[in-house]
Amino acid sequence: MKARVKWVEAATFIGESGSGHAVVMDGPEEFGGRNLGVRPMEMLLLGMGGCTAFDVVHILKKLRQPIQDCVVELSAERAETEPKVFTKMHVHFIVYGDGLTEDKVARAVNLSAEKYCSASIMFSQVAEVTHDFEVRPTNAG
Repeated sequence: MKARVKWVEAATFIGESGSGHAVVMDGPEEFGGRNLGVRPMEMLLLGMGGCTAFDVVHILKKLRQPIQDCVVELSAERAETEPKVFTKMHVHFIVYGDGLTEDKVARAVNLSAEKYCSASIMFSQVAEVTHDFEVRPTNAG
């Protein structure tokens, strides 16, 4: 896997993935940024959310569950001093579908957290990472 990050100006950078996609990252105004994109640490949190959401949706489809939507809400706390690493992260799944089985959703979330989501597992080496979920009917979204 490869990536490239190029400085544009001030605190603005363009990140290019090896698969050919780009994203704008920028710092806050107090560090010379113009608030043109997400912060790099936010990108890490988003990456973890995408990784685990991908797993949960994929697992539920393999389990033939009637999943209609999946939203992952993430929150994180960082250390007070430099380096301000993540110290706590919480991943909350809201899974939508009529007839979803709670135990299968729990299984999908646990498999992602403990076996498949490399981002979540990597972060759990340095931070307390917790997961929970709720199941909602399709029309509740």
